[in-house]
Amino acid sequence: MPAKVYTDKDADLGVLKKKTLAIIGYGSQGHAHALNLKESGCKVIIGLYAASKSRKVAEDHGLKVYDTAEAVKRADVIMIALPDMVQADVYKKDIAPNLKKGQCLVFSHGLAIHFDLIKVPADVDVIMIAPKGPGHMVRRLYVEGKGMPALIAVHQDKSRQGKKIALAWAKGIGSARAGVLQTTFKEETETDLFGEQAVLCGGASALVQAGFETLVEAGYQPEMAYFECLHELKLICDLMYESGIAGMRFSISETAKYGDITRGPRIINKDTKKEMKKILAEIQSGKFTRQWVKEHKGGLKKYNKLLKEGEKHQIEKTGARLRSMMPWMTKKNIKGSQASYA
Repeated sequence: MPAKVYTDKDADLGVLKKKTLAIIGYGSQGHAHALNLKESGCKVIIGLYAASKSRKVAEDHGLKVYDTAEAVKRADVIMIALPDMVQADVYKKDIAPNLKKGQCLVFSHGLAIHFDLIKVPADVDVIMIAPKGPGHMVRRLYVEGKGMPALIAVHQDKSRQGKKIALAWAKGIGSARAGVLQTTFKEETETDLFGEQAVLCGGASALVQAGFETLVEAGYQPEMAYFECLHELKLICDLMYESGIAGMRFSISETAKYGDITRGPRIINKDTKKEMKKILAEIQSGKFTRQWVKEHKGGLKKYNKLLKEGEKHQIEKTGARLRSMMPWMTKKNIKGSQASYA
């Protein structure tokens, strides 16, 4: 059965107008939710730890910033917009001791609740609003008068207002302009992790690097390999985004189309799908989350090692040089606070 799609007409922003909304964290998602809700007429405050480098960024954006515990005390609805592996510690230290009956906890991803990293009391609502894209795009689309599609879910509904609050929040950040689907914390968590690992981030990154390496090892110029395997990927993805795989195929040459339908299945084959199913099973069983928690608590040694190795890949140096020759391409600062990313 097709999922029901909710839009602006199904959501009442008035549900939030007399409430104080606290966003705990001011990174990619946090800053987007905070600014969009503020510009939609909601009262928004920010909760951060004392030494957070995001405090000044949030204040410069016109938002009142409090220590996390104080923000929780002042709020009616509290969004935990923190990295997954940080949420449990902050919740235990600053949020749980200050929760009051009738408050509502909001998550933008279900991992901490679904895999029991956080246990909430029975007298608060627990909901999710998960835009289907990075926070910077949630913000950009809102400013342009558009919206990022989003998912909502209600895990605990003590007030019987959970769904109304979720829809109102989705409207406030602009997502109801595009469409909002209702799901569960389980479904959102497991499908989101799978998409990131097998297709969108892990799968795509590995495919691009392998294609680049294959061409360079065969003696082709790295610049040619970069253009063919990374630069043009955005163009193909844009076509898919706009009109699906069939629409993309409509726009490419017959030669490209023939290569797509006859060679693509040799790259992504039955063995690839078997590995995808293994990855999904690891997600469903909680194995991935347990590994990630252990890695994080162990100091992120393997995580940082793998990231540094990726940064040293030839494709990064080649790409940086080629992008510097394209003045129309916005240069992105990937250091410092995510909320000041430009």
